[in-house]
Amino acid sequence: MAGYLFLGGLAGGSSALAAGAGACGCPELARPLRVAAFGAIGLSLAALVHDLGRPGRFVNMLRVVKPTSPMSVGSWLLAGYVPLAGAAASTVSGRLPRLGTAAGAGAALLGPAVCTYPAVPIADTAVPSWHDGRRELPFAFGGSAVSAAAGLGLLAAPAAQNGPARRAAAFGAALELGATRVMTGRMGLSAEPLRTGRAGA
Repeated sequence: MAGYLFLGGLAGGSSALAAGAGACGCPELARPLRVAAFGAIGLSLAALVHDLGRPGRFVNMLRVVKPTSPMSVGSWLLAGYVPLAGAAASTVSGRLPRLGTAAGAGAALLGPAVCTYPAVPIADTAVPSWHDGRRELPFAFGGSAVSAAAGLGLLAAPAAQNGPARRAAAFGAALELGATRVMTGRMGLSAEPLRTGRAGA
């Protein structure tokens, strides 16, 4: 499950950062992020299916649209995002540039939801340490995803092209740390397992 969460966040954050990099005229940053987004979401789905135990369980979620079910909404979100991320990645060679731009924009629009929606089913639980953080958890997930994508961008692009990744890294770190600080301060006693013992470590 941890791999599913991290890789899904990396994918969504990479799509958003790739679109921003493309708009800023940094193609050497945008290209590897588009490829990384598709690779990460593929691995994330593999981790999710492994956790579910049977691939059919994921497919079963697509039989109906149920807005009141976080799992149903998440399944449909992934079903829309994956083809867009794949189309954006497949055009990094320069073929079909308009398709790549359109698919990249679509993936960037869905990317923030891909990063943050897992916070909803995690917080929709009777476990106090997760449930009590429901207000800030999506912001912590979003900040973590932006930081992960920015770190990848800093590694993959030359320094002259990674300005958007540097700014995204600062923003993501501030968002994650700020949301986590507010969340744990507001949670009171239910935040104790996040700070102490094996879970805290």
